[in-house]
Amino acid sequence: MSEVPARGRRSGGRRARVALRSEKLAEELRPVHAGLVGGQYKPLTDAAVERIHQAALDALEQIGLSEAPESGVKILTDAGAILGDDGRIRFPRALVEDMLAVAARDITLHARNPKQDLNLSGSKVHYGTAGAAVHIVDTENNDYRESTLQDLFDSARIVEKLDNVHFFQRTMVARDIVDNYEMDLNTIYAACAGTKKHVGTSIFEPGYVPGIMEMLHMISGGEDKWRERPFVSNSNCFVVPPMKFATESCEVMETCVHGGMPVLLLSAGQAGATAPAPLATAIVQAVAECLAGLVYVNAIKLGHPAIFGTWPFVSDLRTGAMSGGSGEQALLSAGCAQMHRYYDLPGGSAAGIADAKMPDMQAGWEQTISNLSVGLSGLNMVYESVGMHASLLGFSLESLILGDDLLGQVQRCIKGIEVTEDSVSLDAMKSVCLGGPSHYLGHDQTLAIMQTEYIYPELADRTSPKEWAEIGKPNLIAKAIERKRLILDAPREALIDPATDAEIRKKFNIHLPS
Repeated sequence: MSEVPARGRRSGGRRARVALRSEKLAEELRPVHAGLVGGQYKPLTDAAVERIHQAALDALEQIGLSEAPESGVKILTDAGAILGDDGRIRFPRALVEDMLAVAARDITLHARNPKQDLNLSGSKVHYGTAGAAVHIVDTENNDYRESTLQDLFDSARIVEKLDNVHFFQRTMVARDIVDNYEMDLNTIYAACAGTKKHVGTSIFEPGYVPGIMEMLHMISGGEDKWRERPFVSNSNCFVVPPMKFATESCEVMETCVHGGMPVLLLSAGQAGATAPAPLATAIVQAVAECLAGLVYVNAIKLGHPAIFGTWPFVSDLRTGAMSGGSGEQALLSAGCAQMHRYYDLPGGSAAGIADAKMPDMQAGWEQTISNLSVGLSGLNMVYESVGMHASLLGFSLESLILGDDLLGQVQRCIKGIEVTEDSVSLDAMKSVCLGGPSHYLGHDQTLAIMQTEYIYPELADRTSPKEWAEIGKPNLIAKAIERKRLILDAPREALIDPATDAEIRKKFNIHLPS
């Protein structure tokens, strides 16, 4: 925050307080951090959660899923699923319950920087990016253009510098790379070159996985080191709602499991279009599909790390268009978080999507309502939480930067109010009220907790109108653009060992300049 001119005798104290809170706080003392425990908000009653569970089991037994690949049919039927004459695979209740009993819990998504590992247990909450936007939001020209690999790399570099964005999943499609294999390979390379946080991505075809794994082994320093700490997860749309397997994605998933890569089991039906319109039934379908995926993964390898990715989206039923920024979207994702907690499984869903085309007031309320709802519900992995506009069609680097402030405030709400003997002690009240200065400014207690109890935005403006005018009437978007340029214009840190990078470039066609 910029300083304002001194205004009388109290300005020295104010300057001291501003200087104190501007200092970088030790990580263990920060008021918010990855993995804060949510679970305070429950849009579903306990009875409703149980009813959804039973309905999902009914759907798996009575309807089942169609179009499994040949390999998947064998994997699932060998595990106890039933292939019907209609080609659909149905799942007996006992099979689902058996697989729920052995499914991985308390998993860790690794980062190349171990301090940024994500523990997905209980109701611990983590915020990150995701999406496959096909446009970059050109905030400076109030326009949209096709997204490129450089844009993807830039978004990863920015995420690396943001305290409140805990992981990086692919934000946009590199539209400047025509070949699908090279696009998948370069997407992962750009992500790993931009950040050491956990990375998520999708893979187009099963035949691409061996080459991608080879590159990841090189970055890791060997296959053994990769398998010990896999730092990339496969975001896998293994179903095409309603209740159909996605053949190639299932084959990708099988290959990734064998390769030791964690998987996000992603069911992304759209309520009123590819999922039932009632919110409760949309959750039923998503849960049923993800339970089928859970059986699938554990039939390949018991206890393989998998994230229960119920991602039902919302339609504006007047037009059929997606509405990611709606209140209904917030409810759907929060309800899914409750189902994850019911199963005690690591879970992920979408939040923070804006229907707004630019980072404006509409985007602010849309991003906040769902990020806060799912965080308070205890969702382990909050995908698409920052930067996404136009219902996932556009990604904004400025919105990503502003979203870091937004997520800081959201996480402060998740943390809640700590009541301890010290925090409710009357000592400070006595010293101020009984013969003291009648205010708490500068009090030892105030100074002691001003950084550990309170969080301060990096860019948001809290000055008075007079101070705002004195410092040049700063514009929030302009400040985000300025910070974007500071990050991207700074000398690039080599996040992949230079010798390894040179070997990768000899073996693969890397499109980013070295």
